[in-house]
Amino acid sequence: MADAVGGPLAGVRVVELAGIGPGPFAGMLLGDLGADVVRVDRPGGPGLGIDPRRDVTHRNKRSVCVDLKTDGGAEAVLGLVERADVLLEGYRPGVAERLGVGPGPCLARNPRLVYGRMTGWGQDGPLARTAGHDIGYIAVTGALGLTGPAGGPPYPPANLLGDYAGGSLYLVVGVLAALLHARATGTGQVVDAAIVDGTAHLTAMLRGMLAAGAWQDRRGGNLLDGGAPFYGVYETSDGGHMAVGALEPRFYEEFARLLGLDGEAAAGRDDPGRWGALREAVAERFRRRTRAEWTAVFEGTDACVAPVLSLGEAPGHPHLAARGTFADRDGVVQPAPAPRFSATPGSLRRPPAPPGAHTEEVARDWDVPGLREKGPQ
Repeated sequence: MADAVGGPLAGVRVVELAGIGPGPFAGMLLGDLGADVVRVDRPGGPGLGIDPRRDVTHRNKRSVCVDLKTDGGAEAVLGLVERADVLLEGYRPGVAERLGVGPGPCLARNPRLVYGRMTGWGQDGPLARTAGHDIGYIAVTGALGLTGPAGGPPYPPANLLGDYAGGSLYLVVGVLAALLHARATGTGQVVDAAIVDGTAHLTAMLRGMLAAGAWQDRRGGNLLDGGAPFYGVYETSDGGHMAVGALEPRFYEEFARLLGLDGEAAAGRDDPGRWGALREAVAERFRRRTRAEWTAVFEGTDACVAPVLSLGEAPGHPHLAARGTFADRDGVVQPAPAPRFSATPGSLRRPPAPPGAHTEEVARDWDVPGLREKGPQ
């Protein structure tokens, strides 16, 4: 992949202190949008336990290796900070300060710096210094309790809802907003992005519905949580599944017609007391054909029905393939940069690289001689 300059963030310099989860994903997103992201790895540092060349969250970044616990380590990182626009870190509260790269010394060296902090619990509060993971963060916000069937336990949606939606995306929004402020005023600031805050924020619409009496505080009893028989997932004859989202009356009519529901059975849409019978009627019809057969029936219609695909199947979906939603780079199928820009498109410029692969290169490009001294020997 060529290291071509492009994207709306071209020229923005980002220092990412190595971590796992939402911090690296946020750095990847900034890199996809054109920022020059330098990941500061440490010897034997964190990783996903896979070949780092296949860790997609490290794409569009350069890696330098610095041990912050050795003499001169913090100074080497501060040399990068002095030339950066943004710093991202995902340590527990107080750790960056102990390592000498907290907001105090960083903003003293570079008053325009946007210092982005990514944590689960936030920088303060009773749980701030305790360990945690996505599942616990979304549990206490009420978001995990929205998932799963009415008669069963909630299920974790991988780490997409907390780490990435409630964490990474809010960190990036906060960093970009603070970057605009810094460029307008010359003053940087600290962005405290907590997964619990972001995930709670995602529930805003449901909170309003709950307050208005339009949402029940239990699973499987609402319009968007599987309670409505015309918004849910149904098994097909071959063990596959179809997702139904026929919310509006005109879309529901198309759905019922193509599914083969007669007028009496389909009439239960507007009567929650008849939803149980309607759900069973819908389920019975979906069990008559395979996923592929139902996909062909609903494809290109306004019935709002789609096949439930696996990670491996998704890139082959005709619509996603036509849009280039996924890309194959160096044998790794991965999402293409998103969103899309008409004038400054993002790109896949660099593949993921082993820790420290670019220490010499970054030391030269960013003019930080001390970085070479702290790199791999």
